This record gives sequence, C-alpha cells and structure tokens, in this order.
Amino acid sequence: QLQLVDSGGGLVQPGGSLRLSCATSGFTLDYYHIGWFRQAPGKEREGVSCISSRGGSTNYADSVKGRFTISRDNAKNTVYLQMNSLKPEDTAVYYCAADLASTSFRLCVLRPRVYDYWGQGTQVTVSS
Repeated sequence: QLQLVDSGGGLVQPGGSLRLSCATSGFTLDYYHIGWFRQAPGKEREGVSCISSRGGSTNYADSVKGRFTISRDNAKNTVYLQMNSLKPEDTAVYYCAADLASTSFRLCVLRPRVYDYWGQGTQVTVSS
C-alpha cells in the first residue's frame, strides 16, 4: 500500500528554520516526482517545491526560492524540505505528494491536481 507520512512541522520564530520529512513506503521512490505543497486557512493549496524522479531536477515557487531546499534520499525512501529564513507568511499546513513519472510530465510540476498520493500534512507556524 502506497503511503506518505509528513513530519517535522512546529512553531518557529521568524528567521528560524525547520526541516520537513516525507517518509514513503509501498512504492519505489525513484519512479515518482515528489512535491511539497501548503495550504493556509482560507487559501487554496499551493505548490512550494518539487523534485523529479531519477535525475532529481528541482523546482521552487518564487516565494521560497533561496530559502527552501528540497532533497531526496532514495535509499531511505524519504524526501526532505529544508526551510530557512522562515516568515510569518510561510505559516500553513504542509503536504508532500507523489506523482508517477511514467504517466506524467517528464519533470515535476507545482500543480496539486497532477499528484495522486498525499501525506496527511504537518503544521508549520511562524510567529514571534
């Protein structure tokens, strides 16, 4: 059974850092694009970052470029999102998601509807 488990969220002060983890099981991670998305209260879910299967090409939303870094460890079946210089506007529930590369775009995209499998979400709150 394909499963994604998000973790690593919490309360952090502005300027602080967090590392989110997306632990996967039930599938070969290397065959999937993995994305991180977030949803704040009253707002639509938006793409934050993604990493493509195999070659690991990455993509970032303009709002997080230079602050967030996505990486994958296929041996551990885990994808990470390192978040630095956090701002109050980064506050949201963060979700990781998986998209089977062979039936999708060649490189990952930041479109939630493309992704078929989702984690349960982890809350990130940036506040002083």
